[in-house]
This record gives sequence, C-alpha cells and structure tokens, in this order.
Amino acid sequence: MQGKAKRIALCGLLGALALALSFLEGLLPPLPGLPPGAKPGLSNIVTMFAAGSLGLPYALAVAILKGGFAFLTRGVTAGLMSLSGGVLSTLAMWAVWKKTRFSLLFTGVCGALAHNAAQLSVALLLTGPAALFYTPALLLFSVVFGICSGLALRLVLPALTKLGTFIQ
Repeated sequence: MQGKAKRIALCGLLGALALALSFLEGLLPPLPGLPPGAKPGLSNIVTMFAAGSLGLPYALAVAILKGGFAFLTRGVTAGLMSLSGGVLSTLAMWAVWKKTRFSLLFTGVCGALAHNAAQLSVALLLTGPAALFYTPALLLFSVVFGICSGLALRLVLPALTKLGTFIQ
C-alpha cells in the first residue's frame, strides 16, 4: 500500500507542477516566429517524467488534468487542443522511452511531434485545411522544443534519482 500511496502522492505533485508550468507558459508573450498560440511545452517535461517514473496511467492522469485545466481557464478550443495533444504525446513518450529505451532527447522530440500532430488534427477539424499552413513551422519547433524538453529532464533526472523520487 505504501508504494501505491507514494505513486498517487507523486502524481498529485506532478499534476500541480504541470498546471503551474502551463499557467506560467500562458503568461509568456508570443514568441517571435512561432505560429499563434504555440508554446514551448514546459509542462510536457513533467508528463515525460511521469511516463518514465510512474508509468502510463499516472502520466495520462497528468495529461488529462492539464487538458481539463485548459478547458476551465481558456475554453473549449484550447481544452480540445491541450487534451488531444497531451494524451497523444504522453502515449508517444511512454512508448518511446519505456519500450524502446531511446534517449530522453529523442523521446522529447517524439512527444512534441505527437503533441503538434494531435493539435493540428483538431485544428483541421475546427478550421479546415488552412491549418495545414502551420505544418512546417510546427515540425521545426517540435524538434527544437522537444530537444529542449528532453535535455531539461536529462539534466534534472540525476538529482531526482538521488532524492529517491525516480520510481521505475
């Protein structure tokens, strides 16, 4: 029971951290060169950690929590974008990291690509084919921000492991 309680408590903390990062990211001004509404995906670092440390169900719980937060604070469109992107990227990051043992940088890139693919699919449903215009920029920034996410997690993972936080 103690192991399960520890996982639930850590999942709650990670969910709170993901919400805080998502909120702070929303306060950032639009980054030059990014498509409207595009963000670096700082909270995806938390989801990637959850996928690797707690497993898929807990990581999906964090992603769904983030999507629900977007629904409540930014509306239906943002909620659909966040939920679809979060769930697909979590599945992709979990599969790449846990099933193939690729590097965290590659895992981050796969997660970012999956996130943007899901969001682009929702945008196509909502707005039509004009959303395809963003594809080249989304691909480029998925690689850049995916590498940044993977690198950030790779840098903090040794400290988390020393603290005994990294549950495998």
